[in-house]
Amino acid sequence: MASGSGPAFGERVEYGPEDVCYRHPGVHSFTLCQRCGRTICPECQVVSAVGVLCPECVRQAQPGTAQRAARSARVTGRRVAALDTPVTYGVMILCGIVFAAQLLSSFFGADEVTRSLWYAPLYSLPGSLLPEGAGFEPWRMLTSMFTHSTGFLFHILFNMYALWLFGRNLERMIGRWTFLVLYLFAGVGGSLGVMFWAYADPSTLIVPTVGASGAIFGVLAATLVAFRAARVNVTSLAVLIAINFGIGLIPGANISWQAHLGGLIVGAVTMWLLLATRGPKRRTVRIVGLVGLGAVLAALGFAYFVQLPAIF
Repeated sequence: MASGSGPAFGERVEYGPEDVCYRHPGVHSFTLCQRCGRTICPECQVVSAVGVLCPECVRQAQPGTAQRAARSARVTGRRVAALDTPVTYGVMILCGIVFAAQLLSSFFGADEVTRSLWYAPLYSLPGSLLPEGAGFEPWRMLTSMFTHSTGFLFHILFNMYALWLFGRNLERMIGRWTFLVLYLFAGVGGSLGVMFWAYADPSTLIVPTVGASGAIFGVLAATLVAFRAARVNVTSLAVLIAINFGIGLIPGANISWQAHLGGLIVGAVTMWLLLATRGPKRRTVRIVGLVGLGAVLAALGFAYFVQLPAIF
């Protein structure tokens, strides 16, 4: 038998006035929260790595909505960066998001997303010559390459499949950042091809274009140049490029062969520059060359400020 005021062996331990759940006063319990020390019944107990916690302590330990969103974004970013071809997948995801926004906008009859992102040579004209409701918006040369026709689903499907097929291989070959630069340069080259064609056919000033085709043709041309430099047989790739380019020349095809041609030229030139400056010892020359090429493309985007199409 135990001595003192404690219970003896064989005796029942009685709950004290404090041995009740703080959330359910009518329920007795001996279990305490490992963090705050409050008594919690089995219904309120939350088992964690540090022991049993009460719901309030669990809630306080969890990050807020903004913190959870930021953490989720960081985790997603790390997962994308861990991919062997994050730029290719990133472009595909961005095109998918924009296409979904286009479809949603088109569903409500506004189609404002497509209109705000497409490119027409009109948007490269000096502001004083622009008609009412239009503006000088040269950034559309970039945004148009992430926009696709909502009336022809195969437009985006073909482009994304071609990008997945050839973009990943080229990105592994030249590196993610260099591939991103090449892709954007080729996309701008496609828009420049559309813009300069207005010198030959001024009626195309108001014809809008959308799609990543110019950039993808640039990827194909860059792959062709790289394989040719490596003495790889490029016959099949050259035939593929020729066939797809020829399809755009078919009357009524509603395909911008001008964008394809512009993307081909800029993609090939960019890859030639990369090959001419390859090697760790020529890294500075390579960066300067890419910056210089980007400056040339930007300058060409202002060609209408120097010489207007014949319609003016």
